[in-house]
Amino acid sequence: MISGRSVLGLITARGGSKGIPGKNLLPIGGKPLIQWTIDAARASNYIDRLILSSDDIEIMEAAATGGCEVPFQRDAYLSDDTASSIDVVVDALQRVPGYDIVVLLQPTSPLRSTLDINGVLERLVSSDASACVTVCAAENHPYWTFRTDKNGYLLRYVDQSSTLPTRRQDLPEAWCLNGAVYAAYSRWLLENRSFLGTQTIAHPMPPERALDIDTPADVERLIAALQQRP
Repeated sequence: MISGRSVLGLITARGGSKGIPGKNLLPIGGKPLIQWTIDAARASNYIDRLILSSDDIEIMEAAATGGCEVPFQRDAYLSDDTASSIDVVVDALQRVPGYDIVVLLQPTSPLRSTLDINGVLERLVSSDASACVTVCAAENHPYWTFRTDKNGYLLRYVDQSSTLPTRRQDLPEAWCLNGAVYAAYSRWLLENRSFLGTQTIAHPMPPERALDIDTPADVERLIAALQQRP
């Protein structure tokens, strides 16, 4: 609980990963990938209840063994390639109601820390925002990003009439979602059906903790990052 508000921690992990088969149970640093997220969430004093939403029995068993509650098995239609993550969150809130805040934690961000989770929740309740998400500074600034027209000529994505900065230090701030932590007031989320909107506030976090595991190359980067830890 934080500032008198109850918090539901939700880990979402479906089976059938195509890019990395068995990704959520992949042994990393002596434990399944999903366990890194479970451990970070369990260490937060703000999360009142931590649950898993999954369709996969093996993932469910591993999560339960690792200390995450598994109150239901996700329906198959919420686990195919057409299902959106927000549909999964809404389903969980309807199955496990009564919490003021929901914080979504995906196993593919294993380096996200308890500090990051707590920081998002603290930022949310200390502001007038309805949601808070983690971001990192954009590696490729949108001012230097282009598309092409039908003839192959470059067109800027930003206002064509503005002057293009030539020095990085002259660029305005630009942030990218990193997928590590999403938090929102449950009632607002059920109405908005998105963590993003005009009432969403950003919580910057270090890029070294924001690695998202999507490809085998990401796994190699994760292993290298863990080996460099003291």
